[in-house]
Amino acid sequence: MAVAADTVERVVYAALAEDVGAGDVTTEATVEADAVGIAELVVKEPGVVCGLGAAEAVFRALDPEVRFEALVEEGTPVERMTVVAVASGPLRAILTGERVALNFLGRLSGIATLTRSYVDAVAGTDVAILDTRKTTPGLRLLEKHAVACGGGRNHRFGLDDAVLVKDNHLAAAGSVRAAVERLRAATDLPIEVECDTLAQVSEALATGVDAILLDNMTPDELVTAVALAHGHARLEASGGVTLESVRAIAETGVDEISIGALTHSARSLDVSLELS
Repeated sequence: MAVAADTVERVVYAALAEDVGAGDVTTEATVEADAVGIAELVVKEPGVVCGLGAAEAVFRALDPEVRFEALVEEGTPVERMTVVAVASGPLRAILTGERVALNFLGRLSGIATLTRSYVDAVAGTDVAILDTRKTTPGLRLLEKHAVACGGGRNHRFGLDDAVLVKDNHLAAAGSVRAAVERLRAATDLPIEVECDTLAQVSEALATGVDAILLDNMTPDELVTAVALAHGHARLEASGGVTLESVRAIAETGVDEISIGALTHSARSLDVSLELS
């Protein structure tokens, strides 16, 4: 997925306001105003690159005269110590933007790298790896972009573009059927219902829902749910999924596996900026 330029700009300006404040005291005191330089952005460990567009936006927000050349495409796997981009021009802007640019590059590359690990773990099963809404506030679009760069698939972006009836919705509505009936009267969007028991799965299937989220079910329960659905509803497994368990979950026959850890627990990749 591509992230709109105005979205990147909004996030970048917020990050710069947080980091730079009234001005970069150190850089302004030690670097001449007309100094120019060249810096390499280096990914220091194996991973999947993501965040180059955000890094470029950081430097250009500080000074449009900065030139930024990406040496790889977003989503490219790289080995350790790979130079992935070069920034050149006004040195003050490059040094002032260094930390924010690296924060974006490291964070988003970390998400893309973890996602690729999950995608590789289920290779050959035709199961899609999905993200969730467990994202950093304000960074959802960028983080979901990173998931896509890692080979995952974006689930819903917000509460307005998809229906997912969770356990608290069911408690408030009184039953699966009552919740589904109310939704059908309110929207034409496909309806997905979260179920944590096989009895709920049967109830949801009887209402003709489009999809069922199978929450924290064992592999044996997932196999049974797949047999119950018999292809009449899309099945999404979720809850406590790890790299060690994801293959076994995929082999139960579900269609998708959603993993909050892709965005809430990804470790940032080690990246640096080196003046040359």
